[in-house]
Amino acid sequence: MNFAITVLAFVVALGVLIVFHEFGHYLIARLFGVKVLRFSIGFGRPLWRIRSGRDRTEWVIAALPLGGYVKMLDEHEAPVAPEEAHRAFNRQRVWRRIAIVAAGPAANFLLAIVFYWALFVGGVQEAKPVVGTPDPGTVVQASGFRRGETILKINDEPMASWQQVRWRLLQLAVEKRPARVEVIDPQQRLTWRTLDLSGFDLEGFDSDPLARLGLRLNLPDVAPVVDKIVPGSVADVGGLRPGDRVVAIDGGEIRVWEDLVKAVRARPGEFLKLGIVRGSEKIDIRLKPEAVQENGARFGRIGALPRRDPQAMKDLVTTVRYSPAAALGMALERTWEMSAFSLKMLGKMVVGQVSWKNLSGPVTIADYAGQSAQLGIGAYIAFLALISISLGVLNLLPIPLLDGGHLLYYLVEIFKGSPVSERTMELGQRLGLTLLLFLMAFAIYNDFNRLFAG
Repeated sequence: MNFAITVLAFVVALGVLIVFHEFGHYLIARLFGVKVLRFSIGFGRPLWRIRSGRDRTEWVIAALPLGGYVKMLDEHEAPVAPEEAHRAFNRQRVWRRIAIVAAGPAANFLLAIVFYWALFVGGVQEAKPVVGTPDPGTVVQASGFRRGETILKINDEPMASWQQVRWRLLQLAVEKRPARVEVIDPQQRLTWRTLDLSGFDLEGFDSDPLARLGLRLNLPDVAPVVDKIVPGSVADVGGLRPGDRVVAIDGGEIRVWEDLVKAVRARPGEFLKLGIVRGSEKIDIRLKPEAVQENGARFGRIGALPRRDPQAMKDLVTTVRYSPAAALGMALERTWEMSAFSLKMLGKMVVGQVSWKNLSGPVTIADYAGQSAQLGIGAYIAFLALISISLGVLNLLPIPLLDGGHLLYYLVEIFKGSPVSERTMELGQRLGLTLLLFLMAFAIYNDFNRLFAG
């Protein structure tokens, strides 16, 4: 069932984003009177096609769905009848060609703005920005954070939810800038904490960056009762069962689930004796936590999940909602910030400050599509907005074959006074194809590396 949801969510996401991107090209081309020969979703052999309109435009769904294109009348690709020459793309003024090419990425940014606007108007359920117990030896613990403190502001910017805290701190961490955090404790005492983010490790963005800083969301104390067991895990093989209550580890009392987590994480590869209450029976189980290596840290894991109180979790959630006008401003700001952040990360990859392991391909995107779809419509729309921005930014990169490569040619034409030579464009196409194939292969390698590494 989960696999089917993942595939369906991925196909819908690709379809929506590709259609909007290509429709941006199509709409502006038609606005300027350019004849559109084909509107294709996907590449390769057509699976479905139909012709319609005054120009008999061919609408196609092709076999390989990772992209699409709008084919326009162009004398560089085929002979054009003299009476239609004025409708050829290559005959348009350079500013019109720039507008047609830029319309695709612009459509993706516009779609993201619409999605974010709808989320902000409709209301987004997010966790309250309440801090949990900081991890020992982390930046957050050294800064003096205490469990139960609510984050009010970061560098004088109000924080309404945990998601806003995550996003703002991630931005500051990437820029190596300090964060001045205003917090209020349960006794309503106001104070400031300063986070030194200069030593933040830019590796491993597929994990939780805030957790690596030691900042965790405050969750209610959970009884040490097992709810689910991961099939094939240490807990499963060792005989732990749903409903078991862990009361001791190596003779030490376990009062809450967090005590169990700390004990397991601290003893990777070492045997632990768990005191278990199963129904009316008391038994002992010996487990050897699996040693997990992540972001330079080694910790233990057994593959058991706790039983949580749904009502207690509801108390941690707040609904963030804005008026239509304010939501539009928020949507524009969020789209701009996400676009700028994506460019910064790409730049840091190029100069070697961020690992290329953070590059994701279709498998990871499909996984996130499935996860967000199962979380609800709000999470899925937020995912679509993020991917739409990523698609817009990617297409604006000055790489031949992408929209940004064509825009680069037209900028050169403006300064040069004449179009770029066909030989230059041919070499650029080969270079662009090679680069894109390399990036795609590397992204897919990262996808499967993450998949098999768990």
